[in-house]
Amino acid sequence: MYISDVSLRRNLLLKLFKLFDLALLAFSFLIASYVSHKSQVYKVSFEDFLAIRVTVQNIILFFIIIGSWHVVLCFTGLYDSRRLSPRWSEISDVLKAVWGCTILIFVVAHLFELQIVTFRFVTVYFILCSLLMVSSRLLLRLTLHQLRIKGRNLRHLLIVGTDRTALSFADKTVQKQWLGYDLFGFVDEKWDEKNSPWAFKGLPLIPFDDFASFLRENVIDEVVICLAATSRFSQYSKIILACEEQGILIRFISDMFGHRLNRIRKEQFNESAVITLYSGPMIGAPMAFKRLFDIVFSSASILIFFPVIIAIALAIKIDSIGPVFFQQQRVGRNKRKFRLIKFRTMVPDAEARLKELEQFNEVSGPVFKIKHDPRVTRIGKLLRKTSLDELPQLFNVLKGDMSLVGPRPLPVRDYEGFDVDWYRRRFSVRPGITCIWQVEGRNSIAFEKWMELDMQYIDNWSISLDFKILLKTIPAVLKGTGF
Repeated sequence: MYISDVSLRRNLLLKLFKLFDLALLAFSFLIASYVSHKSQVYKVSFEDFLAIRVTVQNIILFFIIIGSWHVVLCFTGLYDSRRLSPRWSEISDVLKAVWGCTILIFVVAHLFELQIVTFRFVTVYFILCSLLMVSSRLLLRLTLHQLRIKGRNLRHLLIVGTDRTALSFADKTVQKQWLGYDLFGFVDEKWDEKNSPWAFKGLPLIPFDDFASFLRENVIDEVVICLAATSRFSQYSKIILACEEQGILIRFISDMFGHRLNRIRKEQFNESAVITLYSGPMIGAPMAFKRLFDIVFSSASILIFFPVIIAIALAIKIDSIGPVFFQQQRVGRNKRKFRLIKFRTMVPDAEARLKELEQFNEVSGPVFKIKHDPRVTRIGKLLRKTSLDELPQLFNVLKGDMSLVGPRPLPVRDYEGFDVDWYRRRFSVRPGITCIWQVEGRNSIAFEKWMELDMQYIDNWSISLDFKILLKTIPAVLKGTGF
């Protein structure tokens, strides 16, 4: 009776919550319509308003939009349990859902030639809807937190395992009362941690053989499995560690390993539940937007800077003998090699003279750089100081070998000099023209710090981070930092 009552009440509240969200979307639609067309609204008399006819097509269109909104909201996971999700994660999902609903309105307006949908309408709708839905979520979260602290809206929890990870999870869960968990006990054969405080708090330690019967006889809402599999699958653990260090995607079927990876994605393959572990950004809408932005920005930049490119090419030809462009094999995403193109800033035989200059290398690690490189031409010094030598890399971006923002592509020689595997995780993403290293000091930074900054970029990647790096690159180029 208890389970059915709770389930019925939760389903009813969930349906009311969905209706409330749709009401907010519809309200935002009406306000956006009024704001974007208020000058026309004032001209409509009361008699004209009463004479407005609601056609069957408009009614059908309205329900299509409402139904599509509902699909978008459900698809973005807004109605999944958010008990353990941080606030920022829920806000991010809400904004994604509102953006999807806004795009949907734009598409419908284009298909059915709805003149009401203008740029001002879309802007007002997105801003207002985002504010209303984020505010409602934050208010609901605050209300639920207060209810749970007072002992309401609790969920009964069992933790499988008694090692340090399990006990730490138990401590944090109980300390954060607003999460609303009532810990019922642990599942294991014995206490792994000697003198564990939980062993003296009266909570039952349920043997694995009794686990099923305990579930049958007690009300349990959630089970958290904290059993490490490395003791039984040490070989798998080593494989995962090696792949993690080098940024290689990992898949395994419904198991748990002790290594921390940055992201986890659940997938379905035939009848098996597959969990994908990855330490770099995956494909998806944000990555698709990043690629689209690369194409648009690089194309526009090539057209804008085309006269500059021609002028630089002529200056290089006049300054020294040799080709205009310097092409070199570089290591790209997943260690695939590609031909990087730059303006030539050195003498034609610069590569052949590298060995005789290696003893003067001024940076640590396998890379080679010296401040006053005798191989650099007169025009090359100017191009390097202004970073104009990298303009042709826009063609690499347009082709897809590179991105505007990403770890710098290294020559094969430098890659072969790597002596630490975790450096290779930088190849899990597409290389870029600029990155954190460029805006933090370039060659004044040690090689190890450079690699750490690349890892920092990969682990914290977002569209906003790319824009911040691009904006910071401008003053770094104007200052002429690096060599």
